[in-house]
Amino acid sequence: MAVALANGAADTLTRSLAVELAPVRVNAISPDVIDTGAWDALGEQGKVDLFADHSERHPARRIGTAANVAETVLFAMSNSFLTGVTLAVDGGEALT
Repeated sequence: MAVALANGAADTLTRSLAVELAPVRVNAISPDVIDTGAWDALGEQGKVDLFADHSERHPARRIGTAANVAETVLFAMSNSFLTGVTLAVDGGEALT
């Protein structure tokens, strides 16, 4: 519940800032579980189990990578007509 509230607040802030700071563009990237060192504290088996569970539920059937997030950031930066949006990098998780 707390994550949903935080994500909703970040999305609202993105849209509000895009209006307030126009013509400066404001966008956000909202990744789901991404394979980074952030998950190392779970231990190797804990990380494997978490990734397997998430992969099973995502339409993409895999965990995202830092490269997937970086590609989205580059897209948002290069599209000069994109503003006030939150781009989900979540393997389709929001669809399930």
